[in-house]
Amino acid sequence: MASTVATNLNTLGRTTFIKNPSFKATPLNAYAKVLSKFCIIPSIEGPLKVVQQIEQQGAQTVLETVGLKKKGYAVKSHTLVKHNLATGQTGQVTAQDVSDAEYLAPVTIGSPGQTMNLQFDSGSSDLWVFSSEMPADQQQGVQSAGNSIFDPSKSSTFQRTHGTWSITYGDGSGASGNCGTDNINIGGITIKNQIIELADTASSQFLSGSESGLCGLAFPPLNTVKPTRAQTPMVNMISQSDIPKDSELFTCYFSGQSGNSYFTTGYIDHDACGGATPAYSPVDSSQGFWEVKSETACINGKAVSRSGNTAIVDTGTSLCLLEDSLLAALYGALPGAKIDHSVQGWVYPTDTPITSIPKLEIAVGSNYFTIEPEYFGFADLGNGYTYGSCQSRGSNFPFDILGDRFLCNIYAIFDQGKCQFGAVQRTSSGATTSGRPVDSGTESSTAQLVH
Repeated sequence: MASTVATNLNTLGRTTFIKNPSFKATPLNAYAKVLSKFCIIPSIEGPLKVVQQIEQQGAQTVLETVGLKKKGYAVKSHTLVKHNLATGQTGQVTAQDVSDAEYLAPVTIGSPGQTMNLQFDSGSSDLWVFSSEMPADQQQGVQSAGNSIFDPSKSSTFQRTHGTWSITYGDGSGASGNCGTDNINIGGITIKNQIIELADTASSQFLSGSESGLCGLAFPPLNTVKPTRAQTPMVNMISQSDIPKDSELFTCYFSGQSGNSYFTTGYIDHDACGGATPAYSPVDSSQGFWEVKSETACINGKAVSRSGNTAIVDTGTSLCLLEDSLLAALYGALPGAKIDHSVQGWVYPTDTPITSIPKLEIAVGSNYFTIEPEYFGFADLGNGYTYGSCQSRGSNFPFDILGDRFLCNIYAIFDQGKCQFGAVQRTSSGATTSGRPVDSGTESSTAQLVH
């Protein structure tokens, strides 16, 4: 099912992503961020661990919002802490231990407009911003980091509502506050009466970051507003007919280091497709995520069966998180690769020839998409090894997470109207394809992973 490629883009939205100049590809920080976001329990010993396994009470986590219990996973009130491998002592995960957002996008709120640089996150569903309702010392911290604060008293279109919101992450960090409605503008499209979640308090992990808040692009079940969940900007764009009926979608083009990254609403960029037809996969949105089937992978031409496996597509995560058995097969195909407990993940020799990097194809629905060699490594550790972009999804998390290092290899189409995810493969040579059909055959027999 293909969505229309728009020919008249005058009334449709395009936003250029800002490559965060403060972002550093620091392995443990990137891993800490995703462990914290999804309350993941690490399966590899290292400087991060989880303590306090008791039933969740109080503020909601992202996953508790939908009562996630898939494959035996139940949300607990556990806390991610730093763990000294030598002494066994633990300590708090601080702002310096968690990565900033890698990509930011300007969103204008209110009348007259106040511009906020937000992280566009397809792994959550809250639109929250730093606000003038925060304590003075927290506002000072936000401004010291170079970020903006939304002041609802300066907007003639802001209306107070009775809603409240609260998000708590796995490291104990969080933000909360009250709600109101206002007009917002994303890429030239104005959305009226959007619920804005105003932070009246936020933990230090947020205050020193490079973003002024977050724009959630997942489905409404993940939203934390009470007593009634807020609709996301995409849902409101659709209900207000801000985008064409046959293109109720947004797309993302992450370009790695080149800086030409962008986000569109209401149309598919024909140039990004390069003549290739997007391959679509049904999305299971019941738990709020962009969740697709991913029941096989292919390593150097050898298919690996992963019956029943699914993945979520998350623009708010830098790494790709996969189950441990698949990682063992992947890095087992790379000479010199090993688990380095000091960075709690897989590393491989930095001087590995590009021709020796395993070809990893990940199934999204019925098509494979390849992680190109230039995105196989996440960061040079400076000790002769490179930290891989694919790392462990832990012992309790039921999905793979396809983050930015996967998305840099495709043009991604999040079709909310048809509840499907589309992709076009982008290759190192600049060519584009529809991906490789899973049933197109492999170079050797299919293997079954041992769990």
